[in-house]
Amino acid sequence: MATSKITYLGDLRTESVHLQSGDKIITDAPVDNKGRGEAFSPTDLLATSLGNCMITIMGIAARERGIDIDGTFCTITKVMAADPRRVSEIKAEITFPGHYTDKEKAILEHSAKTCPVFYSLHPDIVKDITFVYSPKS
Repeated sequence: MATSKITYLGDLRTESVHLQSGDKIITDAPVDNKGRGEAFSPTDLLATSLGNCMITIMGIAARERGIDIDGTFCTITKVMAADPRRVSEIKAEITFPGHYTDKEKAILEHSAKTCPVFYSLHPDIVKDITFVYSPKS
């Protein structure tokens, strides 16, 4: 079965439908590439997918070991290059709002860097991953 169906809506905008769930995502070309920038661009989704994947895989590892990572978040910065236009770097900062042992930190960080999207990105794309441990007050 197909994963998704993508429809061109005109004016550099697409609608993607996840066929199993019916969830929809709209994309728009970025302002610096003739678009309106009113939604995620396809390259935004590429970069954001890395953050989503890392947190998901960390969540699996955490659940299996009884580690609480609820409230963990990731900010993504996408860096573009020209000739050809492409994503050249993805900066991800993952912030954990809890106390973790050195062993738990090692498990979480290893999990993040072994997610499927991390491995699927071209090796020329720089993946700058920072982990911030900010204990809950």
